[in-house]
Amino acid sequence: MARVCLEKIVKRFGNVVAVNDVNLEIPDRQFTVLFGPSGCGKTTCLRMVAGLEEATSGDIFIGDRRVNDVAPKDRDIAMVFQNYALYPHMTVYGNMAFGLRLRKYGRDDIDKRVKEAAALLCIEKLLDRKPKQLSGGQRQRVALGRAIVREPQVFLMDEPLSNLDAKLRVQTRAEIKKLHARLQTTTIYVTHDQVEAMTMGDRIVVMKDGVVQQVDSPLRLYGQPANLFVAGFIGSPAMNFMDGELSRANGSYSFDAGNWRIALPSELNDYLKAWERKKVIFGIRPEHMADAGARDELPPHYARVPAKVEVHEPLGSDVILYLDAGGHPIVARVDPHSRAKMGDDITVGVDLRKLHLFNAETHEVIV
Repeated sequence: MARVCLEKIVKRFGNVVAVNDVNLEIPDRQFTVLFGPSGCGKTTCLRMVAGLEEATSGDIFIGDRRVNDVAPKDRDIAMVFQNYALYPHMTVYGNMAFGLRLRKYGRDDIDKRVKEAAALLCIEKLLDRKPKQLSGGQRQRVALGRAIVREPQVFLMDEPLSNLDAKLRVQTRAEIKKLHARLQTTTIYVTHDQVEAMTMGDRIVVMKDGVVQQVDSPLRLYGQPANLFVAGFIGSPAMNFMDGELSRANGSYSFDAGNWRIALPSELNDYLKAWERKKVIFGIRPEHMADAGARDELPPHYARVPAKVEVHEPLGSDVILYLDAGGHPIVARVDPHSRAKMGDDITVGVDLRKLHLFNAETHEVIV
């Protein structure tokens, strides 16, 4: 087991900066997710740790050893690829044993490791099959098994579930988490899927344009995003953002959206002093809103916003409403008892305990 440390890592492809000054420490035994949109640099970071890409500048450590000049085979890592990368002419047993044979392990040791990994992954009955005889989920288990038998210091996983159907992805991500709980091997996992990131990671590294935006636990990323990008990228449906201005009257601050305004909690006054009459962005998640008409009474910490229903999506457990709030398009996830229909004028409750305010120029969080 080992920590992984990236210090001032830069990667350029010609004039394109794919990774820009990344500083990241992944503690021993932690499951860390590199998360972001396509082209953000997450896979490039993973490949540099693996030794498949060379850093333009900066240092990479696995344990206490600087590995910039160490060949991939000597870094004591195991990688699981997006496309499984199984040898089609070999059996499952052969695929899992191949790396150990290259490293001159004894036959008995290879047999023991392969069978233990197969038992762990529940693929003991598949050892004599070839990849073409396996389902996608079974192939993914074989790819995991090939990594496990190595007993590496670090597992690297590059979007390993992206080729699976939705139901199998749910099942396999749970299996990977259980596997990590048993093996306790330092794991770096790359994905663009927020559900995978939120449910699997001990910590999530959010990236955009080669730059790390925030490194935190899933719940802190959700509840305390560092900037507008992180706030909008985490959560489904995405957080609502409304442009407006902060105004002050009688010692209290309000968010003025043009056709309506919201009085902000007095406990935020100290944070908002510097933002009077300045442009800000108000953020609220759809699940922190309510249809006032579906409740006997809104709690006192809810503000009221007039809106018109444009689209109504009943999901059974709740209802998604696409609304026009005085020219601001917003989405609300409300109680399934809501009777709001397309074209209705309704009042939406906004939970002010869950509000977010961002600097309209820098997009950094204010509160």
